[in-house]
Amino acid sequence: MAIGFARFEFQLVLMWRMLDLAPGRVEDALKELGATRAQMREAHRRWVSMPYSKTAPKGIARYRMVLGPPGETGPRTFGDLDCTYSLWELPLWPDLRFEVLTAPDGSTWHHWLVRAEGSPTPKLNGLDDLTPWSCVISDLGERFENARHVEGDAPGHWGVEFSTEGHDYQARFVHGLLQLVQGPR
Repeated sequence: MAIGFARFEFQLVLMWRMLDLAPGRVEDALKELGATRAQMREAHRRWVSMPYSKTAPKGIARYRMVLGPPGETGPRTFGDLDCTYSLWELPLWPDLRFEVLTAPDGSTWHHWLVRAEGSPTPKLNGLDDLTPWSCVISDLGERFENARHVEGDAPGHWGVEFSTEGHDYQARFVHGLLQLVQGPR
């Protein structure tokens, strides 16, 4: 019997990529969710196989199938590019939203976790506050004016280089959520 795929499994999919960089935090979250590594691995396997299925929905329809209707949608413009943002709540990260940016044809351009409107931005007074899952990319960018985005080394990964206290660091994010800080360099 096939098991459904919904928010619970989707959270496991997001954590699969986080496992390499923040294994302790992922293990804690698995316990919190009452899930196993085997369930996380299976959820990831199913998610990555969906785009190859002839019957599974594509683009934004895939997210809607799994997560239901978004809590919020609206237009967004980046330069000459018009797109639509869609936001979903995920129980594991109540102060964040999963955001998907889509083209006018419904294909997806980008997806990640972002701070929910009205949720408090974490106090990032120093390096000790930059712990796994403590902030999203925009939080770090607001705190360190010299922050510079760099491409990640795997799907869903992203980096932000910044300087503080005379040293250079790189924060590594997965799906927009901080996993670790490397440095000083």
